[in-house]
Amino acid sequence: GAEGSTLMSYFSKNQIQALKPKITFSTLRDLQCPVLQSNDLQGKPEESCGTEELFEWLGAVLNQVSLDNKSSSFLSTYCCPEPNTVVEKAFLCTITGFIIPEKIIQLLEQLCCYFSEPKLAYWLTLTVHGFADSPVSWRESEHGFHKGGENLYNFVIFRNLDYWLQMAVGAHDDCPP
Repeated sequence: GAEGSTLMSYFSKNQIQALKPKITFSTLRDLQCPVLQSNDLQGKPEESCGTEELFEWLGAVLNQVSLDNKSSSFLSTYCCPEPNTVVEKAFLCTITGFIIPEKIIQLLEQLCCYFSEPKLAYWLTLTVHGFADSPVSWRESEHGFHKGGENLYNFVIFRNLDYWLQMAVGAHDDCPP
């Protein structure tokens, strides 16, 4: 009766606020970026970096780990893979919240439009993270948290609109379809 409708209005009001995505923008200056060739997934010495090197680099950038390989750093001595180039300005946009697949497709389409303007970027990325303790991942299997709760995919989109799709799941999870 009345109690049920009061509860419904309480949850709908509060859930809408909880599900509203939080958006943050930051500009990374003089960022060392791997050189990539869309048709070369493995990379070639002195020509381009491969997908695994890019994935590792992206993890460092998204976690704001320094890329300058200082021996005095207790956090990381990671450095950008070779060959690389210094990008004067890179934009990082993070959207946190519950985001439906249709919105992700919309974001991808908007990112692709970026290349139709006279921009200088050769490639850009879109990374989608599931929550580490999400109950489900891909397919019908439960999501195994175990160590890191890996549950993500990453699009790398090139100026010619070729793309790479990288996926990562925990060792106890089903592989994506």
